[in-house]
Amino acid sequence: MFDKKKMSLVTLLKVFRWKVGLTWLLTILETGLMALIPLFIGLAIDGLMTRTFEPLYILCGVLAALLVVATGRRVYDTRAYGTIRVALTAEMANRNSTLKISSLSARVHMARELVDFLEGELPAIMTSVLQLVVAVSVLAYFNWVLAASALTAGGLMLVIYGLFHRRFFRLNRALNAQSEKEVSLLERRDPPIFLKHLRSLRRFDVQLSDTEAAVYGMIFALLLSVVIFNLGYTALVMAASAGAVFAIVTYSWDFVDGAVSVPMALQSWSRLSEIIERINKTT
Repeated sequence: MFDKKKMSLVTLLKVFRWKVGLTWLLTILETGLMALIPLFIGLAIDGLMTRTFEPLYILCGVLAALLVVATGRRVYDTRAYGTIRVALTAEMANRNSTLKISSLSARVHMARELVDFLEGELPAIMTSVLQLVVAVSVLAYFNWVLAASALTAGGLMLVIYGLFHRRFFRLNRALNAQSEKEVSLLERRDPPIFLKHLRSLRRFDVQLSDTEAAVYGMIFALLLSVVIFNLGYTALVMAASAGAVFAIVTYSWDFVDGAVSVPMALQSWSRLSEIIERINKTT
């Protein structure tokens, strides 16, 4: 199935392109419907204020479609990614059969993280990107200044993450290297040495967590300023209806919600980059 190809996300996407492609299609459809709900709520509010019910009927239709798509995607995802996970784990065990059990166990576990990324984090990234595109587009529809404030904050967010990327990669490499030793250390049955190993894992976890918290805090503070600015600009400069104000505030928050997950996704990619490099080693 894999034909001795280098193990990577690209390889998994090529081998299982139809299974993954369907999950992506369902994810995009679900996200698109979800992203449009605040706009249709705003239209429904304005419609009800003038005794016009058509926008409310449209909103009900969108919500019903979202329910069907969201439920169907979750049912299918479990089966599709379960199949991929089994195939990848078996392939890694065969390829690395000559390694020490400690390294083999760790690498098999690490390889499964590629599928976990495809199943959980990649759809979340796609959701965030589509959410950002819709949010900025709707904000630009109301006023270009609202969209410009969001895009400026987004650019600064990427700069902040870029300053920490190498640190994330270095800490993940140290954590994975330490994890590969676990089974062999257990076999030694030496409690003080194993305790030292556990403390090393804890130290790397804490360093990663502290770095994530610092990045998250700086970026979240930056993005919250978008909501405050857009709310103030809408109230003080624009003559917006109640439905428009609701939509602007909601999509400003949607931008924050989508954008704040991007650095976390990039941090996951830093971890996966190190894992891909490690699991393709022959020693």
